[in-house]
Parts: sequence; structure tokens; C-alpha cells
Amino acid sequence: MGNNTAHIKNDTVHMDDNQVRTEIAKADLDNYEKIRISRIMIAAPSSGSGKTLITCGLLNLLKKKGLKPASFKCGPDFIDPMFHTKVLGTRSRNLDTFFTDPDTTRGLLARNAKDADLAVLEGVMGYFDGMGIDSSRAGASDLASVTDTPVLLIVPAKGVSRSVLPLIRGFLDFQEKRCIRGLILNRVSAGLYPRMKEMIEREVGIPVVGYVPVVKDCALESRHLGLLMPDEIASFQDRLDRLADVLDGTLDLGQILEIAGSAPALTVQKSDPEKYSTLESGAAESSGKECRSGKVRIGLARDEAFCFFYADNLDLLREMGAELVPFSPIHDACLPDNLDGLMLHGGYPELYGKELGENASMRESVRRAVTGGLPTLAECGGFLYLHRQLTDLEGNAWPMAGVFPESAYYTGRLTRFGYVTLTGGTMFGRDVGEIRSHEFHYYESEDPGSTFLARKPVGNRSWRCVRSTDTLYAGFPHLYFYANPGTAEAFIERCAEYHANRNL
Repeated sequence: MGNNTAHIKNDTVHMDDNQVRTEIAKADLDNYEKIRISRIMIAAPSSGSGKTLITCGLLNLLKKKGLKPASFKCGPDFIDPMFHTKVLGTRSRNLDTFFTDPDTTRGLLARNAKDADLAVLEGVMGYFDGMGIDSSRAGASDLASVTDTPVLLIVPAKGVSRSVLPLIRGFLDFQEKRCIRGLILNRVSAGLYPRMKEMIEREVGIPVVGYVPVVKDCALESRHLGLLMPDEIASFQDRLDRLADVLDGTLDLGQILEIAGSAPALTVQKSDPEKYSTLESGAAESSGKECRSGKVRIGLARDEAFCFFYADNLDLLREMGAELVPFSPIHDACLPDNLDGLMLHGGYPELYGKELGENASMRESVRRAVTGGLPTLAECGGFLYLHRQLTDLEGNAWPMAGVFPESAYYTGRLTRFGYVTLTGGTMFGRDVGEIRSHEFHYYESEDPGSTFLARKPVGNRSWRCVRSTDTLYAGFPHLYFYANPGTAEAFIERCAEYHANRNL
């Protein structure tokens, strides 16, 4: 197995997708190449169908068989990729067709799977669910269509027999472009499976590539923001190993690999190595100064409390000329030395209010840095940390960094959820246009900010949010830099300017 590339002009491109056909017809063919990547998506009719568990089990099985899979999660999800990462030991990635256009989406898939034997994509929610009740956009089916990825549909089979047939037929016939290539029956017994498989393949004409029985002690527990973290689940690796052993006997891995290998070549734009070299060009020129070291040092909060990252965001910052310096607001006494920027991402600060509150030296170090003008990007949990105090789930109030005089508190309900588009504000003093982002939080601030107008992509809901200055972005919306690379460029440019002034 493996990957190979060929110039698009030398081979026939798979053009079933009208969108791809239109793009290529309008584009200069010399700007495209064809990349062969074996790939498969694991999807299901609804949330709670076992997608993450089965995906992790399959990844672990592939790894045990000596293969090198790459993994991806559909949509704006931080937690499920952590499970993939725990299995593979390498960072899982997100693919999101709300954030990125088809060319960028396919490019990110190709780039992050280039050294893998195959790519395994995990769907989101139900297969046809998208950003709104009337739209499949940004859902699993949309991603499968954009990337021409064969889909294995998990079919809930406990307590049913022939009733699965209309369910399967409905999913196969609902979309004109059919990406579903196989089925996995979930929660079915070994005795019933052969008869179910024969019936489905005879009546519907789609291969059933295996089943998953009820496996005791392999469930993944949840809490208010989703699944528990892998490190919080007792004997997580033992569970995965046990599940992989079960799947080794219940899945037809050869047939799964054959379906993955049948995926057509991806048509992607050729990469431009200078496309995001911001520090070497734009940042220095815009500030009128040079970054003498060639890189800016950005402190990256990374521990139990701050753990929600897009790996592609971090890669893009490095590509633009950043050195990311991890530190822990829980365990370290102060910020790293000689920083030119600071990033405080989301996570679970509410679960570590006591530890964060008792680390007074770190809180003061962060307060002095941010109020002193260190360029800072603080999203969701990082935004909460900048408040005067944070109330935990038990109602205890803990002191935080104190950059903002207000408090943040638990609402007991999901306050904001889903995609938003930010307009009307500036990013580190720069107008970068619309910013596609997302929110997901049970906490609220006494002052969530008002720099941007956040508008839902479906419906008429909107609200003011984010505190933004020339040196600060702080608010609940999470950013995915490839949705608008100008956001990352604005941050890096401000960091480069700070670096230059710091070294005068």
C-alpha cells in the first residue's frame, strides 16, 4: 500500500462530483495534481451509535496488523481526535466543510495522510445531519462527497431483523451521489449475524463487512462537553486492545481495505511552499522591522485544563514562523521567558478551578503579560481564565488571572452551540473580513465582549461577542485558521512587531 502522485493532465480525474468538475473546468489544470490515498469514513444514522468506539477499535486493529493509518474527525470536535491520537500516538486532524472550501478540504486530507497506508475518517452526528435541520452542509455526508470517500455505515441492529432494510435503503437512496459502500452491524450477536448479513446483501445489494457484538466494559463515558478524556478513563488502552481483538474476529478487514483502496484519486491544488511564510514577508514588512531570530516565540498553554487544539492551527503558525513554547497554567510557576505572544485555548478550566486559583504566581505572570501588551489569543476556556474569578460546577468561586474585572459562571445548560460567522470587528487591529468559527460552552461571562457580531449560518440568530484590541483576541468563539488565514497572519504580525520592539 502507500501513496503516489501524478500530474492531473496524465490521467483521468474522477469527476462524479459536479462541484469538483466545475472547479477544475474553471481552473488552470497545471495548478492541480492527482493524489492516490486509500480512505474510508465511519458514519452512523445518529449520535450515540458507537462511531468513536468503533473508529478507535478499527484504528487499533489496523495498527496491530502493521499498517499505518491516519485519522480525521468530521466537524468542530476537539475530544474525539484525542481518542484517535491516544490510539495512534500521532495527532488526529479535523476536516470541516463549513470552515474550508472543497479545494482546501481535499488539500488538508492529502497533506495529513501523505505518509499513511490509509486514512480513516470519523463522521459527526447522523450521516446526513449538517449545520441546520434543513441542511446537510458541513456534515459527514458533505465531507464524504467533497472528498470522494467511501463510507461504512454503522447500522444499529439490536432488537431488529427485517426492519433494518428500510433504514438501509433510505440511507442509500437519500442522496444522489451515493458514497455508502458497506455496512457494519452494531450490537448484534454472533449467532444472528450470518443470517442478517445474507438477508441484507440479498435484499439491498450492499456488502456487510462485519459486526460489533456487545462488548462489556468498553463504553466511553461522557460529561457536559462530551466524552471524558482518554487519560481519565480507567484502563483505556486495555479496553481498546480488548475491542481490537474482538473486531479482528468480527470485521472483514480485507474487504474494508479493498473498499478503502477503491477510493478515487483526490484532485488537489499543488501546494505553494511560500503561501504562508508570513514572518519572512508580510509581518516584517508591515511592521517595518525585522524579527532577528527568524521566529517568534508564542507561549502555548497546554495541560489538563487547556487541551482543546486544532493540530492544523498549530502547524500553520509554525509554517508562518512561530516557535510554540508549551507551558502549564496549573503546574508552572510563571510564563516562559522571552515570549512574543500567548495562546490560551479551550478545555476544562472549570474542573481545575482550585488548582488554577491556587497558582497565584502564574495568574500574576499572565495578568502582567496580557495587560502589558503581549499579543494574546484566548478562546473559550482561555477566555474564562482571564476573568477575575471562575465559579466551578459545585458553586465555588476561584480567583483567575484578573485581566478582566468580571466573573464567569456555570449556567447549567448549553449556552451557545454550533457554527457562527463573526463580522464587524478587527483581529489584532486588522480587518480580516468574515471569520467562520464555532461556540460550545455551558459557561457565561458577565461581559462576553461586543467587538464582533456573531451570526448563525442558518436562521436569524445573532449576538455580540469577543473582546478584541490591537493586542488581544478573547472570547468564546473557537477559531480554525484555515477558515480565514488572515486571523493567523494578524496574530503573527503583531507578535513579530512585539518581538522587534522587545529587542530594541
